[in-house]
Amino acid sequence: MSTEARVQELLAAGDVRGAAVEAIRGLGPRILGYLRAVLRDEADAADAFSQFAENLWKGLPSFRGESSFVGWAYKLAWNAAMNLRDQAWRRKGRRLATGEASRIAEEVRTKSAIRVERQRQGLEKLREALSAEEQTLLVLRIDQELSWEDIAEVLSSEGQPVDAAVARKRFERLKDRLARMARDQGLVE
Repeated sequence: MSTEARVQELLAAGDVRGAAVEAIRGLGPRILGYLRAVLRDEADAADAFSQFAENLWKGLPSFRGESSFVGWAYKLAWNAAMNLRDQAWRRKGRRLATGEASRIAEEVRTKSAIRVERQRQGLEKLREALSAEEQTLLVLRIDQELSWEDIAEVLSSEGQPVDAAVARKRFERLKDRLARMARDQGLVE
């Protein structure tokens, strides 16, 4: 049974806490990998993952099922990553006491094999040239294998929904642009 199906089953049974634990444990390693890829900093990824877990824990009772649960969860992770980037003061503040969701998030983070792959310098330069939205588009489609509908949900912002076909077209244009950039830098022939 998939994590999404188990979470839905627990929610239907009224076990919100159990659904939250299942969601964080089941999706946690993939979400953490996504945050590492987008933020490219282990400490930032850990902070964003803790915030994601807290937001999931608090927001789960209001999940309406208008999108897939996985898409909703990645949207929470995207928001946590973007909020972290917007908080320049984050390194100077003191950490708050760890709640239950943060303890579970830390458990998942430490159990996950920390596999920070060393990428060739040229490929890293290509990635750095991408906006956060472009990086998210690549990671969600290639690394996380999300559907176009889920990716559109993640990229949609309040009042500005993104259509799945538009997300797919952005992806195609981004692939073409990356191929040109890779050729220009001599990474591919």
